[in-house]
Amino acid sequence: MNAQDVMTSPVFTIAPDTPVRDISALLLARHISGVPVVEQGDVVGIVSKSDLLHRYEAEPGGAPSRPWWQRWVQRTAPPRDYVRSHALRAADLMTREPVSITEDLSLARVAQLLTAYRIQRLPVVRGRRLVGIVTSGDLVKALLRRADADTSCTDACDDTQILARLVAELERQTWWSRAWSHVSVEDGIVMYHGMVGNEAERDAARVAAEGITGVRGVVDERLCTIEWQTMV
Repeated sequence: MNAQDVMTSPVFTIAPDTPVRDISALLLARHISGVPVVEQGDVVGIVSKSDLLHRYEAEPGGAPSRPWWQRWVQRTAPPRDYVRSHALRAADLMTREPVSITEDLSLARVAQLLTAYRIQRLPVVRGRRLVGIVTSGDLVKALLRRADADTSCTDACDDTQILARLVAELERQTWWSRAWSHVSVEDGIVMYHGMVGNEAERDAARVAAEGITGVRGVVDERLCTIEWQTMV
């Protein structure tokens, strides 16, 4: 699946001169956590709830936005921080040049970008034109839909089907070694034999098996290489 399969389109947008009060009202009314800033069809920024929280820290009684030691060394906020914390319109509050993606980007890559940049949403663009938006919530929904649609193997499927799917999954992993480990399936119970490098690899093999529909349990009798070395 790609970004275009899960993105929301059309997208609620705001202009650079949209007042902060209107932005807050939009996020609340539409139950969204962020909104792209668009100028002549091009994405020029994005405003999120965290940006608004930073803005309201400047209100009376707001929490200080900088560590105490920084406030002691630098008694006034840096100019850019001051602008964002006192902003009255989107242009002064928004995150400029936000990370964006194209429609054909894989969901795996989308997830990597969200994690790497610690963000919750990615504008989807065609050139610079906004065509949609993908959020972390969209990825969760896609994962649930894929799980519901996975009917290639039911609880009644035979051991051969389970084994074929599990082996295919294991062979894609760098931590799996056919030379050291053997896997079999009997009555829906996955059994591992041989040797395993460490407990993390054992856990990974268990999770791989549990992810196959029809698996009723996992038994891992492999000897850890560290334990084996202490025995010889």
